[in-house]
Amino acid sequence: MARVLVTGAAGFIGSHLAEAVARDGRDVVALDCLTDYYDPSLKRENLGGRELVDLDLARDDLGPVLDGVDLVYHLAGQPGVRASFGPDFELYVRRNIVATERVFEAAAARGTRVVYASSSSVYGDAEAYPTPEQTVPRPISPYGVTKLACEHLAHALARTVGLDAVGLRYFTVYGPRQRPDMAFARLLEAIASGGAFPLYGDGGASRSFTYVADAVAATVAAADRGRSGEIYNVGGGEEATMAEVIALAEQVSGRAAAIERHAAASGDVRRTSADTTKAQRELGVTATTALRDGVRAQWEWATARVAAR
Repeated sequence: MARVLVTGAAGFIGSHLAEAVARDGRDVVALDCLTDYYDPSLKRENLGGRELVDLDLARDDLGPVLDGVDLVYHLAGQPGVRASFGPDFELYVRRNIVATERVFEAAAARGTRVVYASSSSVYGDAEAYPTPEQTVPRPISPYGVTKLACEHLAHALARTVGLDAVGLRYFTVYGPRQRPDMAFARLLEAIASGGAFPLYGDGGASRSFTYVADAVAATVAAADRGRSGEIYNVGGGEEATMAEVIALAEQVSGRAAAIERHAAASGDVRRTSADTTKAQRELGVTATTALRDGVRAQWEWATARVAAR
C-alpha cells in the first residue's frame, strides 16, 4: 500500500485531501502543527478522528515522518493576505519559506515526489485575464511573495539536488471547513447567526472561485500526471464579484445579509481569473461544481455549525 504524507492535514483543503487519498486506499500520514492562526479546535474537528502527527516543519526532524513515504502533499503554511503585512511577516517567512525548503530538501534526499500548494496571490494584479501560468508573477502582498519564493525554491532544488516537485496555484477555494477568516465562511456565518458581514471595498472585486472537491481532484491528478518542475493553475469554473456572491448567498439561504462596509484592504487584488487550459490538457481535470451548488453545500455546513452551538 502506498504511504502518503499530507502536511497541513488539519486545515481546510488538507483535511479534504487526506480523506480523498484515504478513500483511494492509501495509507495517509496526517501532519499539522495546529498553529493559532485560527482556533485549533476547529482544525481538530477537521481531522474527523484521524491520527495526527504534531510536528513543526521549520524546526523538527523530518526524517522519521518521511521514511517510507512514497508521496508528499505539502499544503502546510501560514495563510492570509491581510495578516502578512507588518510584524507577523516573520511567521510567513518561517512557516512558508523555511518550512517548505526543509520539506523539499528532505524529500529530494529520499527521491520522493512533492506536490505543493502555491497561490494565485503570486500574480498580483495580473497583466491578462484569464491568467495563464506563463504570466510574469508580481505579488502585491508579503504572503504572495512567500508563496512565490517557494516556487523559486522548488526550481532551484530541482536543478541542484534533483527535487521532483509539482506546484499548484490555488484560486480562492471555498466549501465546508473553509477557514473562518475567509469571505464565504464569514458571509454565511453572519447570515446564519444574524450577524454582520464585513465587506472590504465596493463589492466589485471578482474572484475565480474553486470548490474544494474540485481543488482536491486537481491536487490528486497533479501527483499522478503532473510534470516535474511544472506549475498548474487550480481554478473554478465560475468567476463572480463579491456583490454577486452576496446576492447568491441571500438566494440560497432565503435570508438578507447585513453588510458592514470597510475600505479595500491592503494586498487584495481587484480580480483573479484562472486560465486552466494547462491543467485540463496535462492533468485531465476540469472544475465541475457550479458556484450555486458549492455555496449551497457550504451554507448547509455553516447552518449546522451554528445550530450545534
